[in-house]
Formats: sequence, structure tokens, C-alpha cells
Amino acid sequence: MTTRLTTVRSGALTTVQDAGRPGHAHLGVPRSGALDAPAMRLANRLLGNAPDAAVLETTLTGCALRPDRDITAVVGGAPCPVRIDGRPAAWGAPVRVPAGSVLDVGAATAGVRSYVAVAGGVAAEPVLGSRSTDLLSGLGPAPLRDGEAVAVGTPARPVPPPVAAPWPGPPAELVLPVHPGPRADWFTPAALRTFTSAAYRVSPHSNRIGLRTEGPPLERVSAGELPSEGMVLGAVQVPPDGRPVIFLHDHPTTGGYPVVAVVPEPALAAAAQAVAGTPVRFTFA
Repeated sequence: MTTRLTTVRSGALTTVQDAGRPGHAHLGVPRSGALDAPAMRLANRLLGNAPDAAVLETTLTGCALRPDRDITAVVGGAPCPVRIDGRPAAWGAPVRVPAGSVLDVGAATAGVRSYVAVAGGVAAEPVLGSRSTDLLSGLGPAPLRDGEAVAVGTPARPVPPPVAAPWPGPPAELVLPVHPGPRADWFTPAALRTFTSAAYRVSPHSNRIGLRTEGPPLERVSAGELPSEGMVLGAVQVPPDGRPVIFLHDHPTTGGYPVVAVVPEPALAAAAQAVAGTPVRFTFA
């Protein structure tokens, strides 16, 4: 019999995520997947799951879930209060949730995205080899809604004994290493100096598609138009307002604005946890 998790409170945005669906950009399909992949992998490891087992990714306000059978879960990523039927429970470590109880994942006290992993993984229907929700294309399961349920897979092995896990804290300042982009020559020398010396901030308009910044605009050499071309994860695109946008996992696979730089993928996990207003600095690797 399949275990199911009923959504008691869906929060601001709760989606199913795994390692994503890379390799389909030629079809116009973004990678998607957990924005803070190290947090997803650590939560799964604490439960004995495969590293890329599907989890729930919450945004700022958490969520609440009621299993219809006993489960073991880990809440990690952005720190937040965890309660089971109103009683405090461990964050960042396996907890037993009895059938019919409510696992309440509270609002993040730091960072943006918490991850709810369950032993056996979230068993949503795969699309193109992934269970991830893609907000841009609409592929994968829809974001959770109150009253809806998701299935849980059968654990492949017993949950290992609890261990102390080194969960990294959300960044007080986001320092992003960058490599020069394919269109860096579209910007003035002064703009390139500004890019790596000015103080930017995370915009509240950021989402899973891109982390938007606020700060001094980057001046172009010319105001010409650029035909659409392929975009990669971590591309730093500069729209007409001149403020850099870092493409995250649900980014479009093509774009028509120049890419001044590219952030290596390992640095993007910190971007997933940077709240609005966090200082941002770019530095050439």
C-alpha cells in the first residue's frame, strides 16, 4: 500500500524537486531540480535514500504535511522550526512522524529554501526522467496545494543511525565567482569594472528562474539587438535595465540579452539561500 502525504498547508511555494532533467536544452526544456542541491543530497543521505531522490522544496514560509502511515523525515536547507503535532522536533536530523500526525515546517529563520526529505523519496510521476517541478515550462508535478497529496516511495534500506550533519548556513554576503561570458565585449570597460567592484543586492523579485539584482546598471558599448542564443545554468544576463540576472535552474534555454559572465554551478547553492537584500559581489575566477 502506497504511503501518501496530504498537504495541510502548502506555504508560499512548495514543489517536488530532485536532480533535475539535464540534457534536454535542445528541446527547450530547462534542467530544473533542487536549487540547493547539496542540501537535498545531505537530507537524502541522512535517510539512506539515493542522493537524487525527490524531495519537497519550500520557499520562505515552509509547509505542513500529514502522512497516512508512519514515515521518517528530515527537514534541512534553510533553518526553520519543525513541529510534530505542535511539539518541537529536530531540524537537520531524521524524525519519526506517526500516521495522522502533522509535520509542520515553519518559516525560514534564515535563508530561503528548506527541504523536506522522506525515507523512500517523494514518488511523483517522472517526466523526461525527473520528478522535478519546472515553473517555466510547466513540466512535472504542479506546486503543492492545500488538500492535495503526494506519494512516498518504499525505502530501499533501513534509515541509518542519526549523525551530526554539517549544514552550511545561508550567506550573509553572496560572493559569486564568475568566468567571462560570451558577450562580455558588449559592455564598456567601465561597466566591467563596475560589475566586479560595485555592491549589488538580491532583489525581492528573484525566483527559481533567476536571481535578480539591484545596483548600478552596466553600460553597453552599443544598443544593438542580439538574436536569441543558448543559455546555460549560471549565465549572468543583462536585460535593458542594466542590472545583472543570474539564471537558476528553471531558466529559459535561449535568450536575447547579452551574457556578461557565467557563475559556476557549485556556487549557485548559496544563491538559492540568499534572501532579498543580501549583498552580492561578483569576482572573476
